[in-house]
Amino acid sequence: MDNAFIEKIKEVVGEKYVKENESMASHCTFRCGGNAELFVIPGSIDELTQVVALCRGNDVEFLVIGNGSNLLVKDEGYKGVIIEVNSRISFIDVIGEDIVADAGAKLSAVAVTAMENDLGGFEFAHGIPGNIGGAVMMNAGAYGGEMKQVLKWVKVLDNEGNIITLNASELEMGYRTSIIEKKGYIVLQARIGLNIEFSEDIGLIMQMFMQKRRASQPLEYPSAGSTFKRPEGYFAGKLIEDAGLKGVSVGGAQVSVLHSGFIINKGNASASDILDLITLVQNRVYDQSGVMLSPEVRIIG
Repeated sequence: MDNAFIEKIKEVVGEKYVKENESMASHCTFRCGGNAELFVIPGSIDELTQVVALCRGNDVEFLVIGNGSNLLVKDEGYKGVIIEVNSRISFIDVIGEDIVADAGAKLSAVAVTAMENDLGGFEFAHGIPGNIGGAVMMNAGAYGGEMKQVLKWVKVLDNEGNIITLNASELEMGYRTSIIEKKGYIVLQARIGLNIEFSEDIGLIMQMFMQKRRASQPLEYPSAGSTFKRPEGYFAGKLIEDAGLKGVSVGGAQVSVLHSGFIINKGNASASDILDLITLVQNRVYDQSGVMLSPEVRIIG
């Protein structure tokens, strides 16, 4: 990668926040994966837009990530720039019954902020280990709640470098998808509409959801949550279990014995181990049921 380009990036975000050949294992919840040729952490929405403009202007491949909770980077790594939107772009503001949150704000932090301000309706997101940006892009959800139920508008960076605001009706949100994902827009900020509730009731609901999550999901192991999308008319975990795959391993990767819909890093798994296990599961389930599972995990590199 051209040194002059790297220096321009450093001028925008500061040398401290630019890393060459950065291992992605510490930036993904799978805790594995190859290196990013260049890893950049902007400190504001303005810095983010400048970094994206530099990448586009110099024909450098780039990818914007958040908490890395739905990401698998191949062992060969990523040739280009990975831009992490995380804690440095995570401001949360309460405006009446609404919350405006930057893309890097953690869902758990937004949920706690809502509870502290007697705002209900975001409890479902408390245990999802992601950020606002990724959650909006893929319409994240749990326990009967989805982002599309609470979003009022989303501010995005489009493919021409313009900052535009999309109202809820324009988001085309479906199961784990949105117009933002389809068009490759970058989430900058979102406004969430909530309802006045008692904070004690909100806290009890959040606690109940977390207890359910701990009882049914292998949270003690690195993973990316549900590995596969839910096929129409089926549950991925049930199909995997019926195919006799619970506990099956490839290297350090394993189909969780607690929840078959999760592939976990049982111990020093490589990204290749996880990819090979994904393929094995897809083929076995297809042979057994005729259903081809699609990964929910974003695979790059």
